[in-house]
Amino acid sequence: MKIIPEVKCRRCGETFSALRTTCPSCGTRRVAQSTRTPAATPSASAGTAAYERSNVNTRWQMIFGLILVAAVILAVIVMVSTGLNDDSYGTNKPAKPAKNDTQVEETADVAPTPEAVPTPTPSPTPSIQTLEIVYTWEDKKVEDVTIRVGDSLPLYARILPSDITGQVQWRIDDAGKDSFVIKEDPEKANHITVECVGKLPADLTGPVYIYATVYGQEAKCILRAAG
Repeated sequence: MKIIPEVKCRRCGETFSALRTTCPSCGTRRVAQSTRTPAATPSASAGTAAYERSNVNTRWQMIFGLILVAAVILAVIVMVSTGLNDDSYGTNKPAKPAKNDTQVEETADVAPTPEAVPTPTPSPTPSIQTLEIVYTWEDKKVEDVTIRVGDSLPLYARILPSDITGQVQWRIDDAGKDSFVIKEDPEKANHITVECVGKLPADLTGPVYIYATVYGQEAKCILRAAG
């Protein structure tokens, strides 16, 4: 263990004995370190005015520092909140349309109102001059006809003027429905065949009629059954 301490040259860095005053390598003079303790400043001495001012300044510096930290934290919170509420901040939400000066009322989808269909004008009822029940093979008006049981008779309704067309409705009195049957001709309009299937009731007091009706006009003919 060395008794004499060594020092390092402040210029060339060479180590030499502390007894030397200069560096043996570069000749730089060694500067002895001061061993004096610096005197305390007035602000470090308790009870002085400088000490009190120093404490006051320290407290204000701490208060100002705390206020500054709180302001920074508040600013960060506001920025984060604004960013989360902004539609364009980190989201794919569509941008809100710009508001126009005039507001357009939003309405739910409503089915379009169907256009009113005009009511067709009814055709005038044709004016029939003559409606007659006639024999099919003679083209002769018939008002009273006798049919034997098991036989049939072709008839048709003649309408004048001849250019008037319409489906003639045929019917037989209820008293003769069990004795006569009407068969319409599918190939000729308003042509029928009346078939006698049985005798008329014995207690029948009046005649049995067959009727042809079209456009409110009616023609009739008496039906008789012969055994």
